[in-house]
Amino acid sequence: MKKIIIAIDGFSSCGKSTMAKDLAREIQYIYIDSGAMYRAVTLYCLRHRLFLPDGGVDTSSLEKEMNRIRISFQLNPETHCPETFLNGENVEQAIRTMEVSNKVSPVSAIPFVRAALVAAQQEMGKEKGIVMDGRDIGTTVFPHAELKIFVTASPEIRAQRRYEELKAKGQNVNYNDILENVKQRDYIDQHRETSPLRKADDAIMLDNSHMSIKEQKEWLLQQYHHTTQEQ
Repeated sequence: MKKIIIAIDGFSSCGKSTMAKDLAREIQYIYIDSGAMYRAVTLYCLRHRLFLPDGGVDTSSLEKEMNRIRISFQLNPETHCPETFLNGENVEQAIRTMEVSNKVSPVSAIPFVRAALVAAQQEMGKEKGIVMDGRDIGTTVFPHAELKIFVTASPEIRAQRRYEELKAKGQNVNYNDILENVKQRDYIDQHRETSPLRKADDAIMLDNSHMSIKEQKEWLLQQYHHTTQEQ
């Protein structure tokens, strides 16, 4: 069967990564979490004090540092899930904190950051057979992807999911803080100058507000089989 590229875009905390990982595992494709790459750059900025007092980014310093930021993915032999590495260090847990969540949108809006990571993502997809999720995969990274999905859900439901996820990891978080973060990220993602979040014209919309993970998985598999049968 001919391999394709599957692009899954959508708002933050929609469960894109979970569904993309499950789909990739089911069809034996490679999963790439593009959001994790932006989070890794954000973590680098935090560690190297590249954020300004007003919350902005010291872009001149970051631009000089970009060639020192190496992001890769390695498969965890126990979970069989890919984990994010920053300059050789496993940062999968570190990039999922609220501290990183609160800073990632300004970093991902920087044109030279997006250009560098989009180029890296396109290189990863040259051989096809990948599932990649993010904000601009179907519009900018792989505009010719054979299957594009755009995921949405209400801000309140997404905030609740994020709250439960972080609480399960033992983090002390506040629902209202998370809801505000979700709304802020939505606004920044949709209004940034470079590659704003939007549904590609040929993407299939999925509102998973009231769907179980099992229902989402079945729906995605149907879309995959329908697309590959047409190839």
